[in-house]
Amino acid sequence: MQRTQVDVRPAGPDDADGVRKFLLDLSLRTQTHRFFAGLTRPTNTLIGAMLARDDRRDALLATVDSLVIGHAMAYRKDDEAEIAVVVADDWQNQGIGSRLIRELLARAPGIRWVTMDVMGENRRVLNMINRAWPEAEMAVEHGSVQVRASLAFAEQSSVRPPLMV
Repeated sequence: MQRTQVDVRPAGPDDADGVRKFLLDLSLRTQTHRFFAGLTRPTNTLIGAMLARDDRRDALLATVDSLVIGHAMAYRKDDEAEIAVVVADDWQNQGIGSRLIRELLARAPGIRWVTMDVMGENRRVLNMINRAWPEAEMAVEHGSVQVRASLAFAEQSSVRPPLMV
């Protein structure tokens, strides 16, 4: 089996077209799990928000060659970072989402807590959270699960996705 190099790098303004194509290629189920709705036409505002990087926001892309196969973003406030991740359907279950999360949080010094909003029906992600961060606090609210985990505990997780898939 041939192994494919997956690169993770910061997103930038030149990535708008690649991210737009990435979003349009996602299945309706994957779009809904990430955005809580399907995307027929990603707006420039959405693309801009997904690429934004400043003192509070960060965004990473997982790519194979020049093809975007994953996206992660964080919004930092004090010692907490709210994160969101999505991986292309054909690349799911290969550790890419976990790698994006780990690298995103490594770029956020001083963060003690990670939070995320996960659709209640997204069992795959909720199961991953339970395995990686068994002490995470979860609260159901309007069909979604609000997750809050200690980053100190998350760093001790045994979940270690491979660098190559």
